[in-house]
Amino acid sequence: MALFTRNKKSLPPVAITPARIKPAAVASGISAGLSHILKHARVTEKATMHQGVGVYTFDIAERATKRDVMQAVRALYGVSPRMVRVVSIPRKVRRSVRTGKRGTTGGGKKAYVYLKKGETITIS
Repeated sequence: MALFTRNKKSLPPVAITPARIKPAAVASGISAGLSHILKHARVTEKATMHQGVGVYTFDIAERATKRDVMQAVRALYGVSPRMVRVVSIPRKVRRSVRTGKRGTTGGGKKAYVYLKKGETITIS
């Protein structure tokens, strides 16, 4: 039973790289690390109403943070957000009318991006 031995084995040194740095693949001026953060703009009645006062709503990646969203908006649209608020959208259980089986709807995350007065984003 050689689980516990007195001999110390030396391991070769390991080069440590930051976990958040992605490869230097650049697509259309945006680093590959930021391109997956903003999925798409959320176009709803409420979101359209908020755009009038400078608040834009985006669906974002599950693991995205406020700082990631701020960097992505700066890189994609060239504006600096004043504030970002992130909201979790809960998954909901639904029943299929045809089969009677249960399933879940998507869920996810959305971000409200507040811009300074006079700055706008064109969402197509």
